[in-house]
Amino acid sequence: MYQEAIEQAVNHYRELLLAQVERAEKLNNQAPLEKKEKTVIGVVGGDGIGPIITAQAERALKALLKDEIAAGKIELRTIEGLTIENRLAVGKAVPDDVLAEIKACDVLLKGPTTTPSGGELLESANVALRRELDLFANVRPVSVPEQGIDWMFFRENTEGEYAIGGKGIEIPGLLTMDFKVTTVAGTKRIARAAFEYARKNGKTHVAIVTKSNIIKKTDGMFSILCREVAAEYPEIQTDEYFIDIMSANLLKPAMRSQLQVFVMPNLYGDILTDEAAQIQGGVGTAGSANTGDRYAMFEAIHGSAPRMIARGMGDYANPESILWAAVMLLRHIGMPEKAEKLSNAIDTASKVCPVGTTPEGHTCQEFGDALVKEL
Repeated sequence: MYQEAIEQAVNHYRELLLAQVERAEKLNNQAPLEKKEKTVIGVVGGDGIGPIITAQAERALKALLKDEIAAGKIELRTIEGLTIENRLAVGKAVPDDVLAEIKACDVLLKGPTTTPSGGELLESANVALRRELDLFANVRPVSVPEQGIDWMFFRENTEGEYAIGGKGIEIPGLLTMDFKVTTVAGTKRIARAAFEYARKNGKTHVAIVTKSNIIKKTDGMFSILCREVAAEYPEIQTDEYFIDIMSANLLKPAMRSQLQVFVMPNLYGDILTDEAAQIQGGVGTAGSANTGDRYAMFEAIHGSAPRMIARGMGDYANPESILWAAVMLLRHIGMPEKAEKLSNAIDTASKVCPVGTTPEGHTCQEFGDALVKEL
């Protein structure tokens, strides 16, 4: 009864597997980077509240980097077209012309983009960009000093369920199956990124987060390979936690100061970093870095808030998340002093000019005015 559907599913899976084998082989043969004299920062507004909040981050970067821009060492380049309307019109998560502009940059500051839910409508622009630019490390800091929280999360960014989760199979009327992929090279490089960060920053503990007791092939290999890398860093204590227990541990005050650096597969990292950001004060308070060997992308961790736009409240969108992403961008391009200056300005602006619709609330533009004044 289901034989034809099964044969189609088998053929589909074979093509999928061959494509992932080809990708895994390419990871082992990447060319070294060439040093460049000028850094091109692409600014991508996205859609929804994206352009509103990104405009304030762009203002901040222009103020901080005015000397470098004038000297031709840095270029800020505005990239249009990564909107839900344009993406739906051409039927691509990232239109070809937009992708070409993005690839001509070195670093991106990207606003939120909308992803339709369900069906075959459209892949996430974030997932597509992470794959196309090979941004294998999603790095998110969370800090709440009064609670002993100083965490850094390393989430594998190009594999797991997100790589091929939208390419599953269906036996109509009976079942559906999605897929998850873990490669040797992909796991080792995210593990090494986490342990290198720990070593360089004087951290003494790395937590590997999986569900390897249940997901034995993909999570099992992730666990084994992370421990192999950990053996190269004997001064760092390494423990493995299952994702459900770690989710609970983040809420346990006695555990918080013991946790420092985390490394985990894609889906678990997506969930756990949002939980951690909520502890910090909400997803609007956290920035996100997506880094690879060639490109890097920095973005707000929240969505495009279409309901805010529909209600006419877009001007009250909080730009702090994208601004914290800009702080990470500045550190990435080797400007820690400017990153610190922006960090201090965000803290000050958030106190004197809080964004929101409460009686004391201000608009995104007013927050940006207060911020630039501090710079």
